[in-house]
Amino acid sequence: MSSERAPLSAEAVLAASADAVVGIDGELRVTLWNPAAERMFGWEEREVVGGELPIVPADLAAEHRAVLEQVRAGAPLSVLTRRVRRDGVVIDVRSSASRVPGDGGGAVGWVLVITPCESEEQVQSAATERARLVRRLTDVVVDINSDLSLKSVLDRISTSITELTGADAGGFVLLNEDRVELVSLTELSDGLQGYSAPLETSLFGELLRSGKSVLLANEDTRGLQDLVWADLPGLHTIGLAVSNVHGRPYGALYALYSRRKVGYIELELLELLAAHAGVAIGNAMAYEELDLQRVHEQVVADSSADGIAVLDFSGRIRKWNRSAVELTGYSAEAVEGRHPPFPLPAAHGMPVKHKIRGGRWLEILMARVPRTHEWVVDFRDITAQKAMEEEQEFFLATTGHELRTPITVIHGFATTLARKWERLSAEAQREAIGTIAARSASLVSLVERLRLGSAASRGALDVQRSPFDLPALLQGVVRTFRTLSERHTVELSAGEGLAWAVGDPLATGMVMDQLLDNALKFSPEGGTVRVSAWEEGDEVVIVVDDQGVGLAPGDEERVFGRFVRRGARDGRDGVGGLGLGLGLYIVRQLAREQGGDVTARRRTDGTRLRFTVPAFRGGDQTAEAVAVGSGKPSEGAVRASPPTDTPPPGPREVQETTKKSKSREALPHQRSGGRHASRRR
Repeated sequence: MSSERAPLSAEAVLAASADAVVGIDGELRVTLWNPAAERMFGWEEREVVGGELPIVPADLAAEHRAVLEQVRAGAPLSVLTRRVRRDGVVIDVRSSASRVPGDGGGAVGWVLVITPCESEEQVQSAATERARLVRRLTDVVVDINSDLSLKSVLDRISTSITELTGADAGGFVLLNEDRVELVSLTELSDGLQGYSAPLETSLFGELLRSGKSVLLANEDTRGLQDLVWADLPGLHTIGLAVSNVHGRPYGALYALYSRRKVGYIELELLELLAAHAGVAIGNAMAYEELDLQRVHEQVVADSSADGIAVLDFSGRIRKWNRSAVELTGYSAEAVEGRHPPFPLPAAHGMPVKHKIRGGRWLEILMARVPRTHEWVVDFRDITAQKAMEEEQEFFLATTGHELRTPITVIHGFATTLARKWERLSAEAQREAIGTIAARSASLVSLVERLRLGSAASRGALDVQRSPFDLPALLQGVVRTFRTLSERHTVELSAGEGLAWAVGDPLATGMVMDQLLDNALKFSPEGGTVRVSAWEEGDEVVIVVDDQGVGLAPGDEERVFGRFVRRGARDGRDGVGGLGLGLGLYIVRQLAREQGGDVTARRRTDGTRLRFTVPAFRGGDQTAEAVAVGSGKPSEGAVRASPPTDTPPPGPREVQETTKKSKSREALPHQRSGGRHASRRR
């Protein structure tokens, strides 16, 4: 070459090359695009440099990445493949790839030399081989998707790795935050199952950091014997591909080679298998989640205290939970396919109250499931609530009457005194003032009973427990009540050696006052009221027997409810007011706060009320009683804790009867439940 002529430069050689020459960096961006590449594919250099290589068809992207990965870890490689031109025409080419080494010895990029392939025989042979591989992959994918159990799918994936890629062993590694876990394997020791390692130091971590979807590791690029995969004797190459589920890395497929060499086709198949595995795993996860949701819904429904029924569009029962059976008495087999045995709300959001056979009250609500056009019916037992509503109605009516009587008397006498004081004699003045005092005392007693009833219902009674002289207390109470009625004889029967009691003397006195007051009040014809006391085990038993109107059958427990009366409500039995119901409700609470109880029993000629209180035996019992009552005042006291500021819940709008609705949400073909049973009187 003449020294007068400039030497040939690399740029000049590339510009003059008849073959397309393409340079790609480690991030798979185009860095070189010579004129032959422009002529072959139609893109100008300025259009492709700095971006991804545009000539690779979508269905051959995995092959392209597999070729680059094999070249990065080994020698140059030439493959017969297809590439796409700018005008969309796909051409057959031979692509030869070689790596560009960096200063540290690793690959910093690749050089592709691409030439047109003019041999029809070679093209046909390559197409036939690819079709065979596609059929093979399709068969494997069908097998993977034939099961919806996640564990079975993972096991099928591991087995498919060896079948599809010819690997000597395989495994699936699950990504779990900052660690990886071997959850499925084939042709490896079962002892590796469940092996876990840090993500940072694993091949999986290296693959994720590279941003690629496939990685090839061999003894030339790194040591493999310190990895858990060295369990496979003669291991020399590992190929792995990331499997994404719903767009996020879920795990990686590992193909291990100990006897045969691995090529770009095996890497391509491994990446394609990983992509299909992600779909199969996603399907299995969705199925298991749905199955778990169904089980969860069934468990929730069966554990609910509310009855739950699912109705189809025609209003017939499809599901009937355990509480529905208990509330209605109908088994699931008896009601499925039939309409519910109670009326349904006229429309969504409108509760119905209904009394079923046996006297139980239900509150029934209904909601629609838009996607399935089903209805969910929820019904609960409100029998106690209905009874409370009736008690409250009776309480309001009776309390008004009870308060009106003394207030009217007090007001009348006070007005008389104010207007006629000078004209009244001293005796008349004293009589009027005495009547006012007596009636106001009755009013104070009624208000105090109401206050204690409220405290008892909240569990806010505060009762002192200490030893006290029970015999003396009983004698004092009986002595007081002997003077209150000329028609009654009040007797006390208790031995001289009767034990002291442990409790609150004030609370015990209130209990005895109420028991004796009831005995006199509900014995309008007079008779004997006998108070008897004796020791029974660790308790002192006190009974009050009267010869009065007695208890109706079944009232032995009912009389201890709030606002419950014995006898006719119109007062024809000669007694009225809240004395029995509210009084005995408070009495039982006071007794139980002291560790005792109060019960009632019918007698042939009256009623027996039985009151128990712990007996005092001396010794360590004093310390125990003090410990029980620690934090309370030393003197006997019955107090109610101050009420809270929490407002009561607002009223709910409900239907008392079923009505037909014009709303489109109304359940079709619903049956009328008929008229509701009348409320208790």
